[in-house]
Amino acid sequence: MRWQGKSARKVTGGRLILNRGKRKFETGREAGDTTIAPVRKKRISTMGGNMKIRLLRCDVACVSDPATGKSSKIKIQSVVDNKANLNYIRRNIITRGAVIKTELGDAMVTNRPSQDGTVNAVLIGK
Repeated sequence: MRWQGKSARKVTGGRLILNRGKRKFETGREAGDTTIAPVRKKRISTMGGNMKIRLLRCDVACVSDPATGKSSKIKIQSVVDNKANLNYIRRNIITRGAVIKTELGDAMVTNRPSQDGTVNAVLIGK
């Protein structure tokens, strides 16, 4: 399990003695890795009784065209570029900042699909 608490080392490299142990709310979760396939979502409860919708698979994106100011739901064909991790391109994983190939052309993802439950994108080329 991933722990997102304070480090046991100072900035200088010295040992930092923590005044308490690990806590449940400091643990992280597995990555959402949104891939291209028919839609599959997962509800996750967060602190404060709130909910996140984790998008596990998606094949449709809400693409907006800055030239016309209109947006429409377009089918995603593949991931063209992903600065977060170059291995995500061959695995077709969609993250924020990824460039996806759609029927209208290439579009850049502007939201975080694994936390928002949708894929929003802006057209960057025809």
